[in-house]
Amino acid sequence: MNLSEYTVNFFKNNIGSILFVLGALGSSCTINRELINKETQIAVIADAHLQNVYGELEDNEYSGVANPKNGKYTFIRTMQSQLQSTRIFNENYFAFLAALDDIVARNIKYVLLPGDFSDDGQPLHIRGFKKILDKYTQEYGLTFLLITGNHDVVYPYDHEDGKRDFLGQGGKPQTIASTAGFMENGAPGELPIVISKDLQNLGYGKITRLLKDHGFFPKKEYHYWATPFSKYSYEDYTFNAAKAEATLEQRSYRIPHNSTALPDVSYVVEPVEGIWLLALDANTYLQKEMPNTDSVDQIEYKNNGQGLDNLLTHKKYLVEWIEKLTISAKKYNKTLIAFSHYPMSDFNNGATQHINNLLVGSKMQIKRIPNPKLATTLADAGLRLHLGGHMHLNDTGISTSKKGNILVNIQTPSLAAYMPAYKILTMVNPDKIQVKTVVIDSVPRYNEFFDLYKKEYQRLMTTGDSTIWNKDVLESTSYKDLMNWHLKELVRLRFLPSEWHSDFAKFIMDLSGKELLFLSQSKSQNALDEQLNNLRDGKLSFESLYLDESISHKIGPEVLELYNAWSGGDLIFDLYRLRSADQLAFKDIGEARLKQYDFLIQSFLSNNSGQKNNDLLKKRILDLMRVLQNFMTGEPSVDFELHMKTGKIKPLNEKGIPLH
Repeated sequence: MNLSEYTVNFFKNNIGSILFVLGALGSSCTINRELINKETQIAVIADAHLQNVYGELEDNEYSGVANPKNGKYTFIRTMQSQLQSTRIFNENYFAFLAALDDIVARNIKYVLLPGDFSDDGQPLHIRGFKKILDKYTQEYGLTFLLITGNHDVVYPYDHEDGKRDFLGQGGKPQTIASTAGFMENGAPGELPIVISKDLQNLGYGKITRLLKDHGFFPKKEYHYWATPFSKYSYEDYTFNAAKAEATLEQRSYRIPHNSTALPDVSYVVEPVEGIWLLALDANTYLQKEMPNTDSVDQIEYKNNGQGLDNLLTHKKYLVEWIEKLTISAKKYNKTLIAFSHYPMSDFNNGATQHINNLLVGSKMQIKRIPNPKLATTLADAGLRLHLGGHMHLNDTGISTSKKGNILVNIQTPSLAAYMPAYKILTMVNPDKIQVKTVVIDSVPRYNEFFDLYKKEYQRLMTTGDSTIWNKDVLESTSYKDLMNWHLKELVRLRFLPSEWHSDFAKFIMDLSGKELLFLSQSKSQNALDEQLNNLRDGKLSFESLYLDESISHKIGPEVLELYNAWSGGDLIFDLYRLRSADQLAFKDIGEARLKQYDFLIQSFLSNNSGQKNNDLLKKRILDLMRVLQNFMTGEPSVDFELHMKTGKIKPLNEKGIPLH
């Protein structure tokens, strides 16, 4: 099949899906603000990572750095730091407020926050977070339901901490530590360290006390509230009984080999009649001996980083509890929806093995993919829907057990990364839930700190550092545009150096789309780099590279120029956009580019016979094409309808009508 014929057939076969995704992407918070609260609706905001940018230290007179734009003092991190992190630290404060304002405008009353709602559980930031939640609760009647992530309770008990990358005077980094001696000054000329307990990591006790009104403890207005350790049943539930059993001491469990029982703040709550929301605390801390230290406490408990896989090992009692809840939910006609900080199923659309072959280092964090047994075990326990975060990506995953039970895992994007968005669940009836993804594109005050970043950039330019961020970031025209720049710089400054083979990265980055098209059609047995050199030296003609010698006459020069308009570097960036945003990235990449990528994928994969098996470049390109193919496909992840009993998902158009 030649390129023209393939393109026509591709659009014939996929036009419905393309129109549905591109149409659904119009549901951003600045375009679509209709009030749609016809049935109970629940908003889901994952990984807000809120930093209290206008907070105050309670035990130190240091007030941050003065913002020339408004004269206010602020606690923000350097742009250099946030462009090398998988999340930003500063502007997401305003994005969180914009998301809450959008939720209020839609008349939604229930908001789930599945973990990492804070930077690192510091008092400075938790106070600011609490102030926002309390305001929206009191002024707009919102009900917030929280569960902790790995960044909220870093350790189960209060722990010393600090950050070296606050932005200080003269554009320099400013270190703030929770105690003297915890961090030392490095190079000469650094700003003096600021000491404040407001930078320590809070443990379960203080975090839950500060945020006690937001799910962690029972309230009179809840129809039901319980924990894995509750002794009462749904039938004999009373607020007083729940309150009596809600202390952390009664909600602690000793994992084998730990010397102390640690809190588990999982809970189930019925905030509105008929809906049970199950918050799962998968954080698991294992005892670690700390020899040869001056600390009085020689034992430390560290998060094992296994997420929900802990339910198969250290927290099996949660699986038993979930099964009991699913039985009770069915008995009492309740819709049970679980949420936690971590993913419950694969989020790579089946690309994990190819990612493992292609990349090095963290390999797109594939170690965070849960054991497939987790989802099937919970599906057999009766759970049907789980909402997760942690990965800062948009995805829908379906797992089916050997018994035929289905579990749907919905990954909610982070407001602090590309693509900034939150989810809305509309409870149409006990069996049908409609899911809408709202992109936070336009955020008031998103550029409030740009003048401070300019000072930082000017200072960095005097250092000769080769990893300085691109100042064009400060030309961002919206919050969404800023997040696009964040990912672009993250790929350049962190992912390319740490996740890619350097020789292959250079090979791909230097290619034009047109050259990739040539290589995808080549029938030569020579190595790819040799073919490319011959092409560039004029030793190979266009026609000699194609399986179909007449194809060059059919595609025409104007189509070739479309391929010539982008590079292999653009393809790698789009790969990360697809990985992060799934179908939300389609509009940013564009219809024409997606067609070109799809044609390249099919060409490379179908033209694999007869190639030399020892061509490492070819092997890696094939893995790259397979990863790209998987990222471009998958279950609907923008707007869709879920049937709880069957696990079937149908995409919705921009009006909320099923497409098929």
